[in-house]
Amino acid sequence: MTQSNLLNTLNKAQRDAVTAPLGHLMILAGAGSGKTKVLTNRIAWLIKTGQAKSNQILAVTFTNKAANEMRERINVLLKEPTPGLWVGTFHGIAHRLLRIHWEAAQLPQNFQIMDSEDQKRLLKQVIRSLEMDDKVFTPRKAAHFINARKDQALRAKDVVADDNYSNKMLKIYYAYENACQTSGIVDFAELLLRSYELLRDNPILLEQYQSRFEHLHVDEFQDTNTIQYQWLALLLGKFGKLFVVFDDDQSIYGWRGAKIENIQHLQNQFDNISLIRLEQNYRSTGNILNAANALIARNQDRLGKELWTKDHAGEPIFIFKAYNETDEAQYVANRIRAWRGRRQDIAILYRTTAQSRVFEESLLQKGIPYRIYGGLRFYERLEIKDTLAYLRLVQHPHDNGAFERVLNTPKRGIGLKTLGMIRELANQQTMSLWQAAQHLIATKQLKARAASSLFKFLDLIEQLSRKVTDLSLDKKIERVKIASGLIEHYKKDTKQDAQRRLENLEELTNAARQFEENNQNVTDILTAFLDHAALEAGERQSGKSNDNVQLMTLHSAKGLEFKVVFICGLEEGLFPHQNSLDELQLEEERRLCYVGITRARNHLHLSHSETRYRYGTRDVCKPSRFLKEIPKELVKLILK
Repeated sequence: MTQSNLLNTLNKAQRDAVTAPLGHLMILAGAGSGKTKVLTNRIAWLIKTGQAKSNQILAVTFTNKAANEMRERINVLLKEPTPGLWVGTFHGIAHRLLRIHWEAAQLPQNFQIMDSEDQKRLLKQVIRSLEMDDKVFTPRKAAHFINARKDQALRAKDVVADDNYSNKMLKIYYAYENACQTSGIVDFAELLLRSYELLRDNPILLEQYQSRFEHLHVDEFQDTNTIQYQWLALLLGKFGKLFVVFDDDQSIYGWRGAKIENIQHLQNQFDNISLIRLEQNYRSTGNILNAANALIARNQDRLGKELWTKDHAGEPIFIFKAYNETDEAQYVANRIRAWRGRRQDIAILYRTTAQSRVFEESLLQKGIPYRIYGGLRFYERLEIKDTLAYLRLVQHPHDNGAFERVLNTPKRGIGLKTLGMIRELANQQTMSLWQAAQHLIATKQLKARAASSLFKFLDLIEQLSRKVTDLSLDKKIERVKIASGLIEHYKKDTKQDAQRRLENLEELTNAARQFEENNQNVTDILTAFLDHAALEAGERQSGKSNDNVQLMTLHSAKGLEFKVVFICGLEEGLFPHQNSLDELQLEEERRLCYVGITRARNHLHLSHSETRYRYGTRDVCKPSRFLKEIPKELVKLILK
């Protein structure tokens, strides 16, 4: 391929970015502006023009999918081998360095990598070895504490504990570090921290890689955290050339450590860095882009850009005001049913996972196939299945599946040995696990502690069975969630996980309330609801290859695009979320809305409800401020 062929598919701004003189470059790439094309063409251009050899180039991104796509595009552009070219994720490149220099990194040659579940299992052992309560200092919370510190480039010795909780967590961190080093294992956060320390503490090795990788290319720079920034700055050195592609308006991962401030740090650290804006959009219609531009302009301290397209203005943005969440879901399902194109070109986006439930039910009722992108359907989620298992056991104590699921959830000191004895007796005597448990207690075949824990569990279920008899269905669920300890159990998760699970549990109560309202003539409402939930869970969602509607959170939608997009639940307290109403977090919520809007190619529907069930009551909802920030001339209100 000739040099001109590398450029002839590019617009002027893209061409300026690809052919820019060697030096530090920041490419502010708006949504749908061809950032991956610019990044890959830049690498191909450097190699083709002889400004760099392939082994002098390092390109990093955040997902294996993006890294593979980048590598494939470069190979297609050059049509020749690229020996020594390193393209990968931050963690993938870090892992490669550690495998090569395992000894200098103070690791065994065959060191193993732990996944998140392995990490939690090890932390559980560590917490118990310190004689701490793993119900208070849970492995999940400890993992979150440790990973967050590693993402800040902090070892245990670098952390300052300023309260009792932090001090306890710090002790766990110290013990965990020792356990990992002794066992020769590393977690994902350790990969980047250890490779950073490897380069920092070995000047000759650092100089070797700084000399080799003269050209560093970074995708999605706005998503970098502290350790990733430091790792890049270290590898860059004094003579490296940095080429970063980013969009400050799509920085939506602050809650998991991404630092939008890194963009400012970059400009401060390299005063000779050049900025090129990519503003021509190849995805969306003019009206959609104008709405996105008007919305995001409300944020402060942006570098600033204005997306535009040569395409037509397109249809207006439709805004629908529903009576309630069910009416909203019915509107969406009816619009989808009337769509004459492929269903896989449609996405339903929402702020919280709990919102998916009403859309799932409406789509199922109308026979519209769907898929939850990057997550589980509502009735398949852990916290929902746990609560339903308690309800099943309360309704029918001889339900063995429910018995096993909740026997020790939350933890109540009933171990595998006790469960094994219960199973063995049940098999021998052809009885239910419940009957076997009663028999073991009555015949005093268990040790005192195990017998006491098991008795308390059986008594809990019996008491619940009596106390919920005359309650409405939603009150039954509320009583079970609290008395079982599930609410407190899930509060011990990390902040984001706890919030998501508790929102889902609240939505289960809402589902029960609506089910009872719609089935007032049913005699046994609890059994009917449990049957309904089982059937909903049993309905298989479509496979990846099938033509189905995509349901996902707005965070999951980043990087995707669809012909038709529905953004639902645009109400104050829901989107923007009630936990994100201070100035900085509100700006991230607005960026999240901007991301959602710019996923749409041709048709964009925004919806909100007049009322919504929240925390046991039907609240009157105020339309989201984001709706008001879209110019009226771009909008068409949908009348009922």
